[in-house]
Amino acid sequence: MGAAAAGTRVFLEVRRRLQSALLVLGEPKEGGMSMDISITPCSLQVKTPEGCTELQLPAEVRLVPSSCGGLRYVPGDGLHLRLQVRAESNAKLVSMFNQSSQAQECCTFYCQSCGEVIIRDRELIRVLPLPSENWGALVEEWCCHPDPFANKPLHPQENDCFIGDSFFLVNLRSDLWQPRPELAPVETCCPSSENHFKLKPKANTKVICKRCKVMLGETMSSETTKLYMTEIIIQPSERNFPIIPRSQFVQSVIAQCLVELSTARSTFRFTVQGHDGKVYILLWILNSDSLVIESLRSSKSIKKFSLLEDVLKADSGSAWNAVKVLYQPCIKSRNEKLSSAWESDISIHSLTLPSATCLELLLILSRNNATLPPSLRYMNSFQVPINFSYRARVT
Repeated sequence: MGAAAAGTRVFLEVRRRLQSALLVLGEPKEGGMSMDISITPCSLQVKTPEGCTELQLPAEVRLVPSSCGGLRYVPGDGLHLRLQVRAESNAKLVSMFNQSSQAQECCTFYCQSCGEVIIRDRELIRVLPLPSENWGALVEEWCCHPDPFANKPLHPQENDCFIGDSFFLVNLRSDLWQPRPELAPVETCCPSSENHFKLKPKANTKVICKRCKVMLGETMSSETTKLYMTEIIIQPSERNFPIIPRSQFVQSVIAQCLVELSTARSTFRFTVQGHDGKVYILLWILNSDSLVIESLRSSKSIKKFSLLEDVLKADSGSAWNAVKVLYQPCIKSRNEKLSSAWESDISIHSLTLPSATCLELLLILSRNNATLPPSLRYMNSFQVPINFSYRARVT
């Protein structure tokens, strides 16, 4: 899809399930400037004395021009109007690890940040999801005899890869590049996707990339290592390392985790905590069926962050599938009461990531929020980063 280089900012959010769209036409730089708006099923065009902005819509989205309604002016935003769309609901979520295609293949594990090989040519015979963190409490309801799984943590074998909510569990072999750190005493407990082992943490249980020094995961036992999804790329060995901008990769992985968990467990609120146990972000999913189309995105105030520069360059005149979430930061003692309430609520799920990645994610959320029209940035006390993308851009 394409957009003209000059003219008015256009923001379009398409809701596939509702078959509706919100169109926001940015305010002209000079008050009272005339604006000519043309809407066809496959394009939008806005003409002003300053220039012309045109958006060509993706093939799966078609507008219904005759349905335009609810026209209103919002100070700071411009014109808002709603219209019906015909949008195909074919945005299938790509699993973090395609079990059917990856099993039986030789795979290579890379550091996402620098491309360093972490595990080379590992044949994966079993690629299995781990149970949820609360499954152990339900065993008594399933069994008429003592818990047969008590004190039996799930240790992957050499050709296994177990998939948790935000990490992979793999078996370390003696020929792996990473030297084995000294472990604290291990106290086993009921295995789950979040809580497989109880370790008294030591600094040397971290798995660090030897090239870029990024934390990749943690050593859970003498042979079992947890590798965080946000730090690792797994590719069939015959493929080359894919170069993906860090910001794009992190938000894509997190969004996929959120969508998969909300679909499988009907939970829509999450805490994002660091490997140190500290809560950094509260997240609340609103919907995952949005397609966002935008031109002339304003990003002058955030280009100074190198983490975001590659994504900012590609964002002008783009379309992407998105997850709309509410979020609250919990750093520097912010939202302590709310964070404590969420942590004690059993209906709220926790995602654990390296602490540095939690800060990256918070910066990404803040940046995404800043690109929205001002009236769409907040809901009650929460902030709304709508363009939390989970798939590649639509072309």
